Amino acid sequence: SVTISCVNIKVKGADFQIFLPDTIEAVAGSCVTIPCSFEIQDEYEQGLDDTCVAMWRKEDHRNPESDVTSRFTTTATTEDLKNKTCTSTINNIQIADSGTYFFRVQCNNPTIYTYPSGVNIKVKGDPPRPTLSPSELEVEEGASVSLQCSAPAPCPSLPPTVTWTPSLGTSQETLMDNQDKTKVIKSVLKFTASHLHHGQRFSCTADYRREDNRVVSSVNQGWTAHVKYRPKNTTVLVSPSGPVQEGTNVLLKCSSDANPAVQIYTWYRADPQHETLIHAGPDLTITASRNTGAFLCQAENELGTGRSNKTNIDVQCMYHIFKICTFINQKRCKGQILMEDNKAEKTLIIELNFVNRRENKCEHILVNNT
Repeated sequence: SVTISCVNIKVKGADFQIFLPDTIEAVAGSCVTIPCSFEIQDEYEQGLDDTCVAMWRKEDHRNPESDVTSRFTTTATTEDLKNKTCTSTINNIQIADSGTYFFRVQCNNPTIYTYPSGVNIKVKGDPPRPTLSPSELEVEEGASVSLQCSAPAPCPSLPPTVTWTPSLGTSQETLMDNQDKTKVIKSVLKFTASHLHHGQRFSCTADYRREDNRVVSSVNQGWTAHVKYRPKNTTVLVSPSGPVQEGTNVLLKCSSDANPAVQIYTWYRADPQHETLIHAGPDLTITASRNTGAFLCQAENELGTGRSNKTNIDVQCMYHIFKICTFINQKRCKGQILMEDNKAEKTLIIELNFVNRRENKCEHILVNNT
């Protein structure tokens, strides 16, 4: 498992040139592939044959006794050399292998040369952090979101596996070349933004398998989603709740889930045939009566509006008619209406004189009450 930084370096020594990364960050126990190509003076090119050995010499390229181990030495194929390819894979790299390495081609002829520019290999116990794009996640609800997690893959035979949290459907992984010819796994997660994603943390983790089949995981990288959405779940809270006596003050509070926050609250009286705007603000205070009716509130932010369901107030009237006694003759009708005062727990008797008897129906005028 490896992280490779920087871009290719082009070094000239007469007509000798080499192209390789400046630094490679590897994970102990994994392998590392060093992408490399070179140029050589024409007079030495004919010496590139099957007797040549390609090696990576540690630390001082000028010291012929500098460290060269078998893991850093390969027998170069004639085809590779003719193609000026010096890409090499070093297996089971360890922390002690950290250092600067210089490429050397050594043939059984005058073609022997160590390139003066090296690659710095840093071997660590933990894998590098993946990188994420975009750098922050701020979208409107309903927008298509594409998140990308990039994890270095310097050992093509053991590429990392990228995992998204939370998992929102299917992600797509692709092994790609960086500009300097190193490899990288790019995982793309696509989904449609919802208000349910607001405040949720999205992260990716890259799992690297070592050559002993042990898995080491990178520290996950992530961001918190900021999703803008119009008001949702607009509700009305009634206080006091339950049945209320006629004449009682009742407080109605409107609440709504929105991002950005609700800017305007408006209240409507919801009559059967039409709605009437009656108040602006999150709270509405009314005096309960038998004609109170239904109410609804509307919440608004810069993205739109959201409405509550109709809210009815259960009002207990002060007087309750429980019996009507009526006496009718041909010209006049007279009666009593017995009413109960719910609040005082007493009965009122209201006497009525009925006049203008029409079609056996009486119109009434209140005369007195006792």
